[in-house]
Amino acid sequence: MHIFQALLFLLAAMRWGDWRNWRRYYPTILFFIGGDLLKSALLHDHRWWVYQETIFGERILFGHLVINLLIMAVIYPSTIIIYLGKFPIEKSKRIFWILFWVLIYITMESINLYYDVINYYHGWHIWWSVIFDIVMFAILWIHHSRPLLAWAFSITWLIILWNIFDLPYTLLK
Repeated sequence: MHIFQALLFLLAAMRWGDWRNWRRYYPTILFFIGGDLLKSALLHDHRWWVYQETIFGERILFGHLVINLLIMAVIYPSTIIIYLGKFPIEKSKRIFWILFWVLIYITMESINLYYDVINYYHGWHIWWSVIFDIVMFAILWIHHSRPLLAWAFSITWLIILWNIFDLPYTLLK
């Protein structure tokens, strides 16, 4: 399932991505991947969700780490090259563009839930994913033009989530 989704994102990026300006989006791609790596490191022993492959490709994508690396290597760059490349100039359309991408990600996650290739833990559920995706896509847009502000928002968001989910500080050892 994850291979299929990665292939769809790659094909979409090839069709709709702004490849002429990929260098402008590269810092935000790295920010996106870096944020996921930070989340993975901090929550290694307390994951909110775990990927698995059950339909096909389980010999290739045999665990959460490999699937997460596939997502970082293919889906995140594909997302950014389209998301920022087609970001509306008109302020009135920006919220709809962010919500459109939230809908894409939530649809993908719902399909993953249906086929049991993602499982939630420690109080995480689909509605947390909706909130997370809204914040994430807003911060990714901010990062493109104001990276330091995006880092400040990201750290604040991390602290908020840390407190809401009452994560133990022993995770930092």
